[in-house]
Amino acid sequence: MSVATTNIQTLAIDTIRALSMDAVQTANSGHPGTPMALAPVAYQVFNKTMTYDPARPHWPNRDRFVLSCGHASMLLYSTLHLAGVKAVDKSGKVLDELSIKLEDIKNFRQIGSVCAGHPEFAEAAGIETTTGPLGAGVSNSVGMAMAEKWLAANYNTDDEVLFDYNTYALCSDGDLMEGVACEAASVAGHLKLDNLCWLYDDNHITIEGDTDLSFSEDVATRFEGLGWNVLRVDDANDTKALAAALEKFHACKDKPTLIIVRSVIGWGAPNKQNTHGAHGAPLGWDEVALAKKAYGLPTDEKFYVPEGVREDFASNVGARGSEASEAWDAVWAKYQKSNPEKAAELEAMFAGKLPEGWDKDIPVFEASEKGDATRNSSGKVLNAIAKNIPFMIGGSADLAPSNKSDLTFEGAGDFLPGQYKGRNLHFGIREHAMSGIVNGLSLSGLRSYAATFFVFSDYMRGGLRLSSIMHQPVIYILTHDSIGVGEDGPTHQPIEHLTACRAIPGMNVFRPGDANEVAECYRAAMNISDHPSMFVLSRQNMPTLDRTKYAAASGCSRGGYILSDCEGTPDVILMGSGSELYMAVDAATELTAAGKKVRVVSMPCMDIFANQDQAYIDSVLPPEVTNRVAVEAGIRMCWDRWIGSKGKFVGMSGFGASGPFDAVYEHFGINTAAVVAAAKG
Repeated sequence: MSVATTNIQTLAIDTIRALSMDAVQTANSGHPGTPMALAPVAYQVFNKTMTYDPARPHWPNRDRFVLSCGHASMLLYSTLHLAGVKAVDKSGKVLDELSIKLEDIKNFRQIGSVCAGHPEFAEAAGIETTTGPLGAGVSNSVGMAMAEKWLAANYNTDDEVLFDYNTYALCSDGDLMEGVACEAASVAGHLKLDNLCWLYDDNHITIEGDTDLSFSEDVATRFEGLGWNVLRVDDANDTKALAAALEKFHACKDKPTLIIVRSVIGWGAPNKQNTHGAHGAPLGWDEVALAKKAYGLPTDEKFYVPEGVREDFASNVGARGSEASEAWDAVWAKYQKSNPEKAAELEAMFAGKLPEGWDKDIPVFEASEKGDATRNSSGKVLNAIAKNIPFMIGGSADLAPSNKSDLTFEGAGDFLPGQYKGRNLHFGIREHAMSGIVNGLSLSGLRSYAATFFVFSDYMRGGLRLSSIMHQPVIYILTHDSIGVGEDGPTHQPIEHLTACRAIPGMNVFRPGDANEVAECYRAAMNISDHPSMFVLSRQNMPTLDRTKYAAASGCSRGGYILSDCEGTPDVILMGSGSELYMAVDAATELTAAGKKVRVVSMPCMDIFANQDQAYIDSVLPPEVTNRVAVEAGIRMCWDRWIGSKGKFVGMSGFGASGPFDAVYEHFGINTAAVVAAAKG
């Protein structure tokens, strides 16, 4: 049966399909079936519904479009190309060229093309987030919707509305099977995020075959139970039904909306549609030609864009977006005059900069033998910073009293259902969704942070990795960092986690050794605008070092520094981080008394230290000094680079044990005596 038509809307939809098929087939790699199925949805949302200016793709009040089913990336690339979305350079300047050129589409999945296998944030304007790991995009979209609610509550006035945008996320069966999506949906339903719409591609197909193999739940009932407004569209090709459902989303004022769209994967390909053969592999040129014939498009032309298709996008989303962004400019100009202080905050946020004086209240801690847990000093420093960065918000996975991550200064407040002004977020016990949500907040311009116990970073790893891939300056506050957790035992004592997190490229893992190192590590982390940072903090106390006797904690800015030294070349270099640093300090005192020349090196952030020039690294760790000892209540793996093949490690080689923390340390032989013994060899 032919589905050919000369209707411009259908012609535009079929052009999205054909471009997607051609790109996948030319690359001989990719997922053609979902773009073919969802082209009408992308068209209806992007071209007919969204408030988005293709000429200003970073306009602050634009609607957001998230392709959570990132394997269908050609759907996004084709749509952005036809919509005429402009390119933006690294400084934010809009260029007089397309973000996605036809040449990029022709080089889909090839080195150098911005059309990567999955959408990559910052590769091309119009790509709002990196997607691919299923469930990640929808969790990001919850953060984006939360950001709009927070911005509107804090900056809109009765006369000047700067923020009223919506977030749309296109998701698949795979997205909704992933646990992170359910966690994120639960947060969104609880918070009544009526500016969030997920469009669920209910095509009943996954890589292995029909979803009946593994998936039989009633998605609608689940989402109704999560507090969502659930709508259905029985045919993805029915753009009138899609439009009606989207209108109902706009009319709903107390719930997020899920639109369940029944589609046929590979629609139009006579031998492959509605089969898993159309999901993750090219159709073959013969099948592509048959599909184009069914659409009424030239069968022998590749990357063909019929006359009128680009004009259709220009007269819809282009015209609508241009009018909206110009109107916003007028409101913004008025706002800058009537609310200059608030406008200055927003200007800093839009520019990705910190306000002047953001660090003026960072405390300096007095020397103390008793000291404090670094989670406690972290809480004090976090509050000192956040009160001077109005757009810094975050929260914990139900552990704020233990993480010391709650903002307690006057006016901080809580972000709650229908009460979106507060800066303390409550994620509940949903670590995976939390890591995705804070990425969405960061992508929206806010300086976001998330907190939990370090051992549960396992649950967050997908989001941690993506924040680094996307170069987002998210702060992760992870407490209860070692066997120092004590009585809770092996399940709650992180052992391999430091090495695992340090292994994430671009993730700056800070493990400060006393209160003043906490302060300086925060100062360093907040100045990093293009990478995430992780604070790994102790439950138990450690001494606050006397900085009149030891080097200034400002050395933390270089990742590792000489904390104390000797005359001439050291006989041994002792290294440590976090709650074991004082063991190296005490061991140095004992060894010095025994006539040894000792250098102590504090290593709060290996990642930053490794990026220093070789001259500095050698000045801290002279290559000729091979007698080196590191102490850390984790595994050895990441220390070998610094201690060398002749170095010794005092730490863990297996899982922990339940008991008082000091008894646990003694049980595993992590103490000053062990450091001294290792140094003596």
